[in-house]
Amino acid sequence: MAGSGRAGNAKRRAAWVGGLLLLIAVLAWLLWPKPVQPLRANVVAAAAPADTAGFTRIEGPRPLTFPADHGPHDDTQTEWWYYTGNLTAETGEHFGYQLTFFRRALEPPNLRVRRKSAWGADQVYMAHFAVTDVAGGKHHSTERFARGAAGLAGARAAPYRVWLDDWSVSEEPDGRVVLRAKADDVALALTLRDLKGPVFQGDRGYSRKGPEPGNASIYYSQPRIDTTGAVTVGGKTFAVEGLSWMDHEFSTSALGPELAGWDWFSLQLDDGSEVMLYALRRADGSRDPFSSGTLIAPDGLTRPVGPDEFEIQPTGEWRSPRTGGVHPAGWTVTVPSADLRLTVTPYLADQEMQTSLPYWEGATRAVGTRAGQPITGNGYVELTGYARSLQGQF
Repeated sequence: MAGSGRAGNAKRRAAWVGGLLLLIAVLAWLLWPKPVQPLRANVVAAAAPADTAGFTRIEGPRPLTFPADHGPHDDTQTEWWYYTGNLTAETGEHFGYQLTFFRRALEPPNLRVRRKSAWGADQVYMAHFAVTDVAGGKHHSTERFARGAAGLAGARAAPYRVWLDDWSVSEEPDGRVVLRAKADDVALALTLRDLKGPVFQGDRGYSRKGPEPGNASIYYSQPRIDTTGAVTVGGKTFAVEGLSWMDHEFSTSALGPELAGWDWFSLQLDDGSEVMLYALRRADGSRDPFSSGTLIAPDGLTRPVGPDEFEIQPTGEWRSPRTGGVHPAGWTVTVPSADLRLTVTPYLADQEMQTSLPYWEGATRAVGTRAGQPITGNGYVELTGYARSLQGQF
């Protein structure tokens, strides 16, 4: 037994040292001057252990309670809080925005030790901030990293808050949520009021991404959030209003081994309904059978959409001048069982995120019919794996 204890202690010390070296590598990457490169390493993924042993794997539905589940789930390896929205200024200008916080664990819970230093960390946070200025024809994007220690970055459930430096999502005493971010001469300060409450994606929030046990996430959305506030671009500030969408997802090794990326759609239609669809793409470009979606009625009732119930057909393409990735640029989206047909068009062709793992994420408009009646709306589309495969990243 004594030998077993010494072996366990040695294993824990080795894991601790390994985690420390990984954190040093991350910080060195962050602080060392370097030229801008079209394809940089994803340091958050690189810092996390490849072995997922010790992390909680999502293998079925689990009860979700709020506000507790708005907060972090440190027993899983990866988590994100994802805000996107379409906003219109009083003077008519249109803006899209994205503010996303990612958490990545450096070591599993069973190997974590209480560190004396306030700078000791077992989590790394990454955040992406973007504003699409349609009138100005410009998509602004930036990225930040910080350790989850010393108050630099973190997440909590009550009162709800997620932050990295001065970028933050913070719950107010009246239940509204305030988003703040600034990078150079681009900024946003928005107040959000949830209109529908959480919508559970998949099977009561259990969202499978492959046939293997554990290749799944817990995934819920707030699909319609009233939004007011201000957007600043080029030093000029605009009073804006519109709608936001929030996704919260956490998992350990969510993607199946044959998947390269996904096409994800969130659409808010003018009849008060919403559509969420994602098509998982295999390395050969074919659609994976674990693709899925949800139709959300104006009263909040939901209907799952199986992989054979919807079609997403690209209507054009856009090649990134920075990464060389060729992305779809416009789509026809149909859900025959709901008699829904939409033409979805980017507000700007170039809404590629200039981040450590490049991807396309942008504001879109939708025009079409439901049951023969005209319908319009706005939304966001995310395209991953076109510039570089996501395999091994999530």
